Amino acid sequence: MKNLFIALAAVALALPSLASAATWNIDGSHSSVDFKIRHFFTKVPGKFNTVTGEIQFDPAAVEKGSVMVTIPVESVDTNNEKRDGHLKSPDFFDAANHPEITFKSTKFHKEGDTIKVDGLLNMRGVEKPVTLDVEFLGAGPDAWGGTRAGFEATTKLNRKDWNIEWNTVLDNGGTVLGDEVEISLAIEAIQAK
Repeated sequence: MKNLFIALAAVALALPSLASAATWNIDGSHSSVDFKIRHFFTKVPGKFNTVTGEIQFDPAAVEKGSVMVTIPVESVDTNNEKRDGHLKSPDFFDAANHPEITFKSTKFHKEGDTIKVDGLLNMRGVEKPVTLDVEFLGAGPDAWGGTRAGFEATTKLNRKDWNIEWNTVLDNGGTVLGDEVEISLAIEAIQAK
């Protein structure tokens, strides 16, 4: 019984440290960056298979947070090799001249239960402000002696703001692609030692 009490006390003492200010490195193998865009009348999904970055985060002092993310354009994946090649071309991301998409936060703040992360998204050589709606999913020990945290984030952007304007006009006056892109991120991060 005494050993159980000591173990519980140790866990209780450790819990505040999980929520204290920390540096978190994005675990790319357990994170995803997904997007959807209208194609005719449906929304076609895609993703980037590689994402790296660093998060500074304290749930007790959200306003002190920061994040930097890098996404290699070559990792774009829509489950269609021909379409992926087109997305890497100058019509879209222009991977040869702009191999990375980056996001760097400028401000963290709370609105109700939602964390708002303002930042600058650099894509195709154009840098524009974007706001992410972020949910902190929690933090705790993993199975390998480390500590992990989870975050989900969403935003919408107009691709034309980054000079991604390729489209085809239909006979009825409509277009093949929409301009609005829905972005969702599922991020698992490991606390730096």
